[in-house]
Formats: sequence, structure tokens, C-alpha cells
Amino acid sequence: MKRLVVVESPTKARTIRNFLPRDGYQIEASMGHIRDLPASAKEIPADVKGEDWARLGVKIDDGFEPLYVVPSRKKDVVKQLRDALAEADELYIATDEDREGESIGWHLVEVLKPDIPVRRMVFHEITNEAIQRALTETRDIDVDLVEAQETRRILDRLVGYTISPLLWRKIKPKLSAGRVQSVAVRVLVMRERERVTFVPSEYWDLKAQMSKAGLGFESEMTHLGGVRLASGRDFDPDTGRLKDGLTEGEDVLLMDEIQATALAEQLPAETWRVADVKTRDRTKSPYAPFITSTLQQEANRKLGLSSSRTMSIAQKLYENGHITYMRTDSTNLSKEAIQGARTAVVDRYGSDYLNDDVREYSSAKSAQEAHEAIRPAGSEMKTRKDLGLSGMAGRLYDLIWKRTVATQMAEAKIRYTNVYFDAGDPEDAARFRASGKEIMFPGFFRAYVEGSDDPEADLEDRERPLPSFEVGETSEPSGDGAPDSVFSIDDLEPIGHETKPPSRYTEATLVKKLEEEGIGRPSTYASIIDTIQKRGYVRKEGSALVPTFTAFATNNLMEKQFERLVDTHFTAEMEDALDDIARGDQEPNPYLKSFFSGDEGIEPRVEKGMDDIDPKQISEISFPKQWGGYVVRVGKYGPYVEGPLEDGTDDTATASLPEDLAPGDTTKERLKDILEEANKGDQVLGIHHEADMPVILKSGPYGPYIQLGDDDQEGKPKRVSLPPGVEPKDVDFDLGTRIIDLPRVLGEHPETGKEIDAAIGRYGPYVRHKKKGKYTYASLKDSDNVLDVGLERALELIEEKEAKNKPQRVLGDHPETGDPVELWKGRYGPYVKHKGTNASLKDEQTIEDLTMEEAIELLDAKSKKKKKA
Repeated sequence: MKRLVVVESPTKARTIRNFLPRDGYQIEASMGHIRDLPASAKEIPADVKGEDWARLGVKIDDGFEPLYVVPSRKKDVVKQLRDALAEADELYIATDEDREGESIGWHLVEVLKPDIPVRRMVFHEITNEAIQRALTETRDIDVDLVEAQETRRILDRLVGYTISPLLWRKIKPKLSAGRVQSVAVRVLVMRERERVTFVPSEYWDLKAQMSKAGLGFESEMTHLGGVRLASGRDFDPDTGRLKDGLTEGEDVLLMDEIQATALAEQLPAETWRVADVKTRDRTKSPYAPFITSTLQQEANRKLGLSSSRTMSIAQKLYENGHITYMRTDSTNLSKEAIQGARTAVVDRYGSDYLNDDVREYSSAKSAQEAHEAIRPAGSEMKTRKDLGLSGMAGRLYDLIWKRTVATQMAEAKIRYTNVYFDAGDPEDAARFRASGKEIMFPGFFRAYVEGSDDPEADLEDRERPLPSFEVGETSEPSGDGAPDSVFSIDDLEPIGHETKPPSRYTEATLVKKLEEEGIGRPSTYASIIDTIQKRGYVRKEGSALVPTFTAFATNNLMEKQFERLVDTHFTAEMEDALDDIARGDQEPNPYLKSFFSGDEGIEPRVEKGMDDIDPKQISEISFPKQWGGYVVRVGKYGPYVEGPLEDGTDDTATASLPEDLAPGDTTKERLKDILEEANKGDQVLGIHHEADMPVILKSGPYGPYIQLGDDDQEGKPKRVSLPPGVEPKDVDFDLGTRIIDLPRVLGEHPETGKEIDAAIGRYGPYVRHKKKGKYTYASLKDSDNVLDVGLERALELIEEKEAKNKPQRVLGDHPETGDPVELWKGRYGPYVKHKGTNASLKDEQTIEDLTMEEAIELLDAKSKKKKKA
């Protein structure tokens, strides 16, 4: 009997082939979904092109029936699967066990129309035992799960395809709305609003450097005359002001710099007494094993990985049989996993570190994506070294291994000690507190510390022991004469603090927020974050996600016209509805009808918005208290400021805003400067001493620049943009001449003898070198100045750039041609190169992990497309 097993990816297929006999099983990959709603007009079948619903791909008036098509890029895959099916006696659908995998399997059956038995096999790890068990415990395709996924897909299509045209019409082209994406944007915008309206407050305290018996420690001032000093927790995180209900001078004391400095000079001469010593012991339990969201958060914190990169690496680890399924919101561990973890604890750390009882974790009510947490596959708990894993894949696996093993380790036992000192007159004493911490037993800290990549080193950092103290002890003056049995005050420093605006979200904290609010599901977090960046709603600044002015304008429209849709509670209720559909407790069609065409449905709201929304008004972003009379709007060509000029007239002017200006960092002064500079008009700086033409400072739609000569002269005048960091107000004749004289020759390349010069181009400042008739352009870094960069630095940059013009990896020689198969980083992403063929890597594939087999599959598919063309 011949059995055909279909999975999603070639890597997964290759791994499963290791556990099934070749003569009885054929394993093929569907390469993800083989059909979907039409992605463009050309994919819509000719017989329905004229239908009103064709653009949506959903028959709104016919029970929301979706129009599914097999895209052209998948037709070869379908043919291969049909050929394989013709020789099979049974079909096994072995796609992932979540809703997406169930949906892929259902589409396969619908398209292939097999006339042989169909069995659904599910597993959450790719091990021999799991595969063999799955073959004997097959079931039918779960129609409820399929309907839940289909409903989600239709909802996303209805939101995106119905609301996006409204955004194009009222704000700017190429924007998009999304059922979850728009809520994520709103979360980011609300945080940025808080940053704009935040008013910092200043407060002071004192820090003492103290010592006893040769051990130094710190203490901080907490009270003065019995009144507690204000600390960060006393200020409203949204406004920066004291929280409501706190009275300054009675409840808390706001000490200023003068008072703090005076105390710093006075108190060292006073007698200090130990007023109290308090000790408490606490235990800390290990964290639950990873689910998708916590893995993304911790990989971002510890490894600096984006959500999408984390999932890409985890996908490879799963498909290669190293970890269990990585899209899950269940914290459950199987019995074999628990036993494997407990054995690993004893083997590696000793029985003292094993928790007495088996520790189990309960999942959230909504957990449905898989049956188990993310953990090392199998029961042996093999380490990264055992599996021969290296690079980022090895580091991520190690993170998963440690978190899993830690769940069965003993609690950490920690002793906290606080010593309180009173300085000066007892009636008006200044109280200081020294805090100590000792780890009495590290427990699970030996394996895993959240946020730390090195548990052993972190254990040392966490220890803050204090000397022993008795109530009533008094200080001695600092210096060499102080005996070891008493404590001394070695230094006393006034410390100023300023309340900080709420931190921007990072990928990790945004995922945590979405999870807390019940928005999205494990499989969606990475794609949400990727989408809002690609659409121009967010840009990354370090690890922070910074919303743009476009995000503000779009959110204005969404809040005005689709308030429910961007409400976190409503979005969470939608997820609950999808869960109900997945359980068979709710029918999809009534829900879709209410969502789309009900009284508050998106269809009537879009129609009303097309008539009622004023584009100029909806795109306006203003904060009168912070920005005065200046407003920012988003137009067809991006954000611009509008406001009065200080020229004695009542005229209103506009000016484009820099792309990297964040709303939360915008001030009235910054907007004023941008507006004034952009509307100054042309400034003649002087006459060029060689060209005998005027050097003019001008402003254009892409920013300020220097021009040599007038606009009406014969031929196009030479123009050079201002270097980064140079403001128009700083440009005089000398600087303007240096800029317009670019490019400037830095010297000769020591190997070729060719000149190296520096200039400013379309994408910013650069240095270049011509070799074998071809230029190498190397962009300058932020720390480089195009006007004074030297030859040595230019050579470094060019050498670095030329190194990038080499393949990132060479997989080896092609088995048929003998020519090298190389992996490169390109402008549009990574790709594999062989002779004259370049093939882009798929979303889940990476340069570090791609195998020769996968590379050849990509190259063959690309070659077939070329031949077809």
C-alpha cells in the first residue's frame, strides 16, 4: 500500500522522511496554502470579473461565500501533488495542528478531490515516536477549525479591502487598514500622545556612599523630618505631575537642588544612628514554559531578535525535529516532557535543585492553537551541544531548553535586608535606607534568569550583601582612623531626578500588550509588527517602535469612523467569537453579516465616511498647549507643518517635515524653525571665487540645498543637498562654497592608484572608488562628515562595502553543474545565486540556515518560471 503524506514545507517533509519507510510512504510539500482569495485583479476568474463582489473575493449577498483561486505560482505544486496522488492508496494530511494548518489541509482536499481514503494526522513535534503515534491516531478534518480560520480570513479581507480605499481618498495613497493591525497602531499612537503631552517634574534626594568592615554599600535618603521624599512612583506616568491625592509638604516632600545641596554639606558632620534593621525571606518560582508571545518577548530582550526573525528560526527548529510546535498559547507540558526535564535537572544540577513535586502550569481560557508549550522535542531534553546547533538557532534553542528545564527546578530563596539610618537632630532627622539582597539558594536561577543571557553571571550581579548592623549603632567620621567595628559615611551626593515620559513600545512590550488585551493570536504577532512597519505607520529607532505622523492621521480617521473596530475590548471580543466558531458554538454567517452590514457595520460606516469626512480636518494633528498655533497634517506627499510666519503678516505657510521627526519629539520651537527656514526664500550667500556665479541657499520639496548659479542661466545649475545635521541657519558663504564644491578628492587608492572622492547623493553622503571600470559607493556613517572625512576612513568604508559585495555564504558546488551555489543579501532581501539564476528565499528561510537541497529547489522553481516565460 502506498501512502501520500502532505506537509507544508520541504524542510518538514525532509525531516519526516527520516521516520517513514521510502517504499511505503511518499512525503510531499504543499509550500503553504495552495489557494486563497484573489490577491489582484488578474487572479479573478474571467466568468466573475463583472460581478460587484469580485474585487472583494467574497459573495457578500450569498452567505459570504469566499472565492478561492489557485495562484499561478502554485499551479506547478498542485500538478505535482495530483501526480503523486494518482499513485497513492491513502492520503495523509500532516499540516500543522492549528487553525491555519487545518485550513491548509481542507484546501488540499477541496482542490485535489481525492477518491481514496483521507486521514488527518496531527503532531506537535517531529520525532519518530510522535510520527508513529500520529499515523495510528488519525481523525477527520475539523470543519469547525476550518470555519474559524475562514471567518478570520474573510474578516481581514472585508476590513482591508473596504476601509483602505477610504484611507486612500481621505489621507494618502497606499495606506491600509487591518482588523488587528489598526488596533496595534492605535496602541502605539496613544502612547506617543502621552509622550507629547507629558510635562516633566524635577525632584531631588541624596545618595550616601558608606562602609563598614571594609565592605562598601549605598544608602538613599527617604525622609526628612518624618515626611517622605517624593520618588518616581509618586508621579502620574501619563502627566509627569504628582498623583491626585498627594499633597506636597504633607504627604510627600519635593526637595529642590538648593535644599539637597545644603543637606549634602551639612549631614556628613552629623552623627548617624542605626534606627532599624528589617529582614525578610522570600521564595521565587520559575516562569511558565514558553508560549509564542513569551518566546518572542524574551528572544527580543535577550537575543535582540525581531518577532518575525524569532518565528523564522523557531520554524526551522520545529521542522528539523528539535522543538515542539512554535505557534501555541498553551503552557501545558506532556508527561514525557516533564519527566525529561526532571531527569535533566538531576543530571546537570543535582537532586538538590529538583523541585519536590511535579510543577504544572494552567493555560489561558482561550488557549487553542496547540496542545503543548514550546519545548525541546522528545523526552531526552537534548542540549544545544548534543544536537550540534550553532549560531542564532543554537542560542534560541538553548533559551527554550533552559526555560523548560527550569520549570521543574526548586524555588529560589532570597533574603532581603533593609537598614535604616537617621542623621542629625532626632526631631528633624534625615532618614536613609540601605538595601541588601542575598541569594540563600539559587534554585532555578542556576538555569534561567529572565532577561539575562548568562544565569551564573547574573547570580553574582544580583547579590548585594550588607554588613551586619545592630539598632543603636552610631557612625564615626570617614577616613583611615575609623575602626572596622563601626560604619562611616564616605561621600554624600545630591541626586537630581526628572520624571520621564512613558517609554515607547518595543516589539517585546507590544506583543505583551496585545496578549494582555486578548488581541490577535500567536501566529499573528510577527506579521502585525512587520505590516505596520511596511505600511509606514511605524519606524524602528533602536529597539523602540516609533509611530509616524501618518499613523496619527490614520488613527484619527479610524477612531472617528470605526471606533468599535479599533477598541481593544471589541477586538478581543472578535477573537472570542472566532474561538466560539472553532468550538462549534457559533455560526459564522450571522456574525459576518452583523460585522459587515449591520447598523454599525463597516459597509455603512465607509459609505458615510466617503461623504462626510473632510480630508484636511481628519489628517490634522495638533497639541495646542505644546505646539501653540502650529498644526501638522498628512497629505499626498507626506506630513507637513502649517502655521503663521513671524514676519508681521497674518499669512499662513506650510513646510514638509523630515521623515525621521517623531511626533513625541516634536516641539513648538522645532516646528517654528522648520517653517521659518522653508519659507525664507532664496538666500544669496556670495559669489563663487572660481565660477563667478552666486552661491544660493534654497529650499525644495525634499529639503534645503545649495545651488551654484541662477535658475534662468543656460543649462541646469549644480545643486547639492545640505549634509546630515547641518541646519540652514548654520550655512554661511564659506560652508556653502565647501558644499557646492563637492565631490572632493581625498587621495589615491594604494592598490589601484585611482582617485577616491567624497560627495552627497540621492541617498546621502558617500565615498567612492572606481575599480575595473565600476564604482564602489560606500555610504558614510552618522559619525562621519562628508566635508572633512579623510582618505584612511574612506578606505575602511570602501573595504567594508566591497566585502558586502561578496556572497554571505557559499553552500558548495551544484551537484549537476559543478558551479558554486551562493547566498547573497540583496536590496529586496536574501537570495540564492547559481550561474545566471537568482532566486529569492521564502519568508521563513534564512541565509544562516538554508541547505543545499532547499537552495536547489528554489533555483529549479525559478528556472521553470523562466522557461515558461
